[in-house]
Amino acid sequence: MKVYGKVVDHQSRCEHYHSEKDIISIKFKCCNTYYPCYKCHQECEDHEIERWPEVEFDKKAILCGVCQTELTINEYMKMNSCKNCKALFNQNCQYHYHLYFDYK
Repeated sequence: MKVYGKVVDHQSRCEHYHSEKDIISIKFKCCNTYYPCYKCHQECEDHEIERWPEVEFDKKAILCGVCQTELTINEYMKMNSCKNCKALFNQNCQYHYHLYFDYK
C-alpha cells in the first residue's frame, strides 16, 4: 500500500512523527489517500481535510506500517496495537482524532 507525504522509513513514520510507535497511516476521506499524519496531508494536498463521519467508522482507513494490515476506524480506536502483528500504536494519536474523525 502506498503511503504519501514526508515518509522517512518503510513503516510509514514521517518527518513530523517518527517515534518507535508512530507506525500507522490514515486514509484521508477527502482524497482516498494514505498519509502518516495531518501535517503530511496539508503539505501535499491543496484541499482541506474531510473528516470521516461516525457512520463510516466501519471503513478500512487505518494502515499498520509494520505489516500493512488495514484496520477499520472502529478497530483502530479500540486498540493500542495491530490486530495482526501486535505492533504497538502511539496512544498520543488520540489527541488528533478530532482532525481525522467526526465523532461525539
